[in-house]
Amino acid sequence: MIGAMSHVPHRLRRELRPLRRKVRYATRRARTLPTFLIIGAQRAGTTSLFAYVGRHPDVEAPKRADLSVDWVKELHFFDENYWRGSDWYRAFFPLTIRVRAAELRGHPLACGEATPYYLFHPAVPERVAATIPDVRLVVLLRNPVERAYSHYQHMRKMRTEKLSFEEAIEAEPKRLAALEEKLAQVQPGRTKEGHRMHHHHRHRAYVNRSLYADQLERWLAHFPLEQFLVLRSEDFFARPAETFAQVFEFLGVRPWEVPDYQARNVGSYAPIDPAFRARLEERFAGPNARLAELLGRDFGWAPAAEAQAAAERRSA
Repeated sequence: MIGAMSHVPHRLRRELRPLRRKVRYATRRARTLPTFLIIGAQRAGTTSLFAYVGRHPDVEAPKRADLSVDWVKELHFFDENYWRGSDWYRAFFPLTIRVRAAELRGHPLACGEATPYYLFHPAVPERVAATIPDVRLVVLLRNPVERAYSHYQHMRKMRTEKLSFEEAIEAEPKRLAALEEKLAQVQPGRTKEGHRMHHHHRHRAYVNRSLYADQLERWLAHFPLEQFLVLRSEDFFARPAETFAQVFEFLGVRPWEVPDYQARNVGSYAPIDPAFRARLEERFAGPNARLAELLGRDFGWAPAAEAQAAAERRSA
């Protein structure tokens, strides 16, 4: 069906979209739930990873089933749309009969989405565990200082942040005060207050969204470590082919070489003030150590001065 649609003129495909959305919604209860989620982190390479993982012949990305979703890469079901129910969520994924047919052919079909807010939202792990307990969870983690700065620059580009980077970091605790406790109790799609709370929680948490150990501990309270593939963004940026191979193996699909890979959402901006960077590196030193202890691996994000000293000790 997909191959046949590729030969239909673009204009006709566009005219058929409303009908196809209606069909997807009408058949939603006959559709599967995702087998994998890319849950974060934001500004860590999830857009690039998901765009090319979705090209694998045995991977199915979501298809548009509801115009209220702006971007089908990020369905935001478990955070902002959970009140809609799992049947609404199923409409974005393939028919169960297609999944079974793929298994019979010996090429299991993986389907999933990538919403980086899932990693950070406090209510999401429990909701995912209740809905798809066997799901595979992919996590990309980037140097927390670089992630926070990229996040800030993205908000500046979107014109939703007017403060300087230093001012925004200083203002963050006050901006986020008491939000997490309330988030699990609101229905964001139904109230303006809920929407406002999620907006601030998603977009103002520059430091907090880089505290990876805190976030992963919430997830590990509901899922065993074996259901996670935790990757370093720096490895993905430097050696994407190796990362894609790891992901495909983890998803249980056959090996496949990604063609013509190009990174997406790449930004270029002025460097962080060195003194402020040093303060941030000190702020993240403890949380990074906790992350290494939690996952049993060093992510190599030591401050530049410390890393140089360590190199000098090794060469001595």
